[in-house]
Amino acid sequence: MSNRIRLYDLFRYYKKDLPHQSAAISELEEALLKADPSILNRDQPWFKTWSQAGKQRDPVPAWFEPARKIVAEFEGLRRNAYLCPAGVPTIGYGHTGPTVQLGQTITEQQADDLLRQDLQRFADGLHRLVPSSTQWGANQQAACISWAFNVGLGAVEDSTLRKRINNGEAPIVVVPQELPKWVHAGEAVLAGLERRRKAEVALFTGNSPLPQQQAPRFTPASPFSTRITPHITYGELCLYEDRRRFTNQGQCNIALELCTFLEKARAQFGNKPVIITSGHRPEHVNKAVGGASNSEHLYKPGCGAVDWFIDGVSVYTVQDWCRTNWPYSTGLGAPKGFIHTGIRAERRKIAWDY
Repeated sequence: MSNRIRLYDLFRYYKKDLPHQSAAISELEEALLKADPSILNRDQPWFKTWSQAGKQRDPVPAWFEPARKIVAEFEGLRRNAYLCPAGVPTIGYGHTGPTVQLGQTITEQQADDLLRQDLQRFADGLHRLVPSSTQWGANQQAACISWAFNVGLGAVEDSTLRKRINNGEAPIVVVPQELPKWVHAGEAVLAGLERRRKAEVALFTGNSPLPQQQAPRFTPASPFSTRITPHITYGELCLYEDRRRFTNQGQCNIALELCTFLEKARAQFGNKPVIITSGHRPEHVNKAVGGASNSEHLYKPGCGAVDWFIDGVSVYTVQDWCRTNWPYSTGLGAPKGFIHTGIRAERRKIAWDY
């Protein structure tokens, strides 16, 4: 009796959210490539049949191109296998594994194919280890995929970055603080790693990284004159009322993430002033103004919101831009003269009318 496995059955019962199946597929890919390095190329007959003679195209995730660009830039293309500084046989764009042997040579197309597979593997690992990363923007995912590619998924799993984000801290605060720490080879600081971390932070923050000392300076006890971002103060989020002050650092971190987006909107529309009409509303304030019992303005763990508009710009125009560019909650309050920009603990994208 044969114990051969049919690929048809593997595809039939495959579920992408089962880690052991994903690991098995990676092992199968390695075995296939070892037997024939070209077997998974798109010019193979089986793939043409699969894709209906080339008419079908694999969906390309939004993070892929920025991730490919930054990884290719820092890894560089090596068609001949070599030993990396850690003594591991490597080929292509930093590809390693049991199929890589010294003396091996691959084509540029094969290197591109390996890079695509590696990026997907590290993206899957990042999304598994930091579930909220699936809701990040394309550049934010790409920056952390590049970091994971460089340091390995084991390091990501043990990292303070992962622990802080999974504990509810805002990624826009955590990533610029944590990535620059990963620049060492033993005790030595490598200039190449410093350049890579700076590039990843710039990609994550939209090329406008916030000063790392800014987040700790903004605390619940800070003066209302404290600037959360270059043009938005703590007082504006609290309408300059002491009863609206934040009570924990997690709320401040969410506020920083929201204000960073408002700064991007400000820049998008000619750097005209952002006017905040409502920010933090503790329970007694929220009840007094008739707010919903589950309002994002309560700034419960992982949540936060701000109502706002840009002076001199159509609120409908800004609202349309926000629906496209903000990945979380958008309340369509334009008929009432404001936009609601918020975050819920599960960080899903949602929009509603007032």
